[in-house]
Amino acid sequence: MIKTADHLYLQVADKIEQMIEKDVMKMGEKLPSVRMLSKQQGISLTTAFQAYYHLEGKGLIESRPKSGYYICRNSRRMAPMPGTCAPVRKPASDVTVSDMVMEVFSHITNDNILKFSVAALPVSVLPAAKMAKAVIHTMRDQGPGGIGYEPLQGNELLRNQIARLSLGWGEVYTADDVVTTHGCMDALTLCLTATTQPGDTIALESPSYYGALQLAEGLGLKVLEVPTNPITGVDLDYLDKAIPRHKIKACLFVTNFNNPLGCCMPDKHKQELVKIVEKYDIALIEDDIYGDLYFGKQRPLTCKAFDTQGNVLLCNSLSKSVAPGYRVGWTMPGKYKEKVLRLKHHHAISCTSLTHAAAGHFLEIGRYDFHLRNLRKMLHTQSLRYAQAICEYFPESARVTRPQGGCVLWVELEDHVNTFELFQQTLKHKIAFCPGRLFSLQNRYNNCLRISYGNPWSKQVEDGLKTIGKLIHKMR
Repeated sequence: MIKTADHLYLQVADKIEQMIEKDVMKMGEKLPSVRMLSKQQGISLTTAFQAYYHLEGKGLIESRPKSGYYICRNSRRMAPMPGTCAPVRKPASDVTVSDMVMEVFSHITNDNILKFSVAALPVSVLPAAKMAKAVIHTMRDQGPGGIGYEPLQGNELLRNQIARLSLGWGEVYTADDVVTTHGCMDALTLCLTATTQPGDTIALESPSYYGALQLAEGLGLKVLEVPTNPITGVDLDYLDKAIPRHKIKACLFVTNFNNPLGCCMPDKHKQELVKIVEKYDIALIEDDIYGDLYFGKQRPLTCKAFDTQGNVLLCNSLSKSVAPGYRVGWTMPGKYKEKVLRLKHHHAISCTSLTHAAAGHFLEIGRYDFHLRNLRKMLHTQSLRYAQAICEYFPESARVTRPQGGCVLWVELEDHVNTFELFQQTLKHKIAFCPGRLFSLQNRYNNCLRISYGNPWSKQVEDGLKTIGKLIHKMR
């Protein structure tokens, strides 16, 4: 394979990063000059500069005026990881976080608030201009301005492009496998409704996305919270025993970069999870909305890639990566496809013609991959900068996750810290985050919080994290 300049600077940066993490190069140590690095590695000065810029962006090194580059962070400065929660005794049937969710997100449109609370990216980093061009193209190219109904299953171009994307998920699908929806939440709603009835019990991760908890409330479902490891995901041994014991009808898991823990289930665990749901012939609704936001060299597989019986209903959207307001989502519902289509007909008849066709065009011309490459680099860098700031400004006892994708960090503080009270204090400073209590029905995680690193690093962001840290220190 031809080594481009882009590949070269990343290779050099990766080597230096490994030496830093292995403590071969120590904190405070001066790195070779750009000219020396160029000679050592046989690369151009431009490529050497790019390698150092890349490491500086990650917060691993820093430039000192008239002195050079120095190592400023290594693995020893990383906070310890949060632990796995204890199992619950029985499913919860009452959702008690709705009022809290409404209070936390009542400020979502207030531009004067520094929002660490929203697990999404600011419009400034999304491809707004390219999507506008796609809309204009669609209005000229498609019928009478895209104002007619779409087919029930969805826009054909969009479904074809989604099927092409599936090559990166570990399996190949066709447009006929895809049903489009109004975003991922609509897909989850259709799939849960197709696989359960009011009064049934479903399994969710713990901590779990508050939107899934509220969805369960709206559908009249009971929820069993499954212990979840911040690195490997759901405790499969616990789940295997819990399904017959609690008569679980469906599982709803975010297997790639779970919200809020950021964990990514290993492929072997995904395969085992699919075998478990096949053994009991229940549905696995897989929310893969963060799957494309990986930091590694390749996209993680989905559980759907191991599905041979049609038990897995994969749900996704472009809301986190391209255009949240366009409401472009989809599901691959396996053997539940006809039920999902009937429900979609009853509830919506059709998706939004113009935005779905424009999204299909955007994917067709290959702009998505280019956009994602830049977005992933940015998010990886920001995750490290945010985590480093938390280690510096929060108490030493704080535990912080180390996600390899997505856009959120989970922080565990000492037991005496009530993060909902902390939220009410930070709001006075025009700063918002998500208190941990939002992510459980069992009165858990009161000492935890979720912070989104979607906002590009800036002095305002650093000052905001510093303010949260100061307020935590005062809570004795």
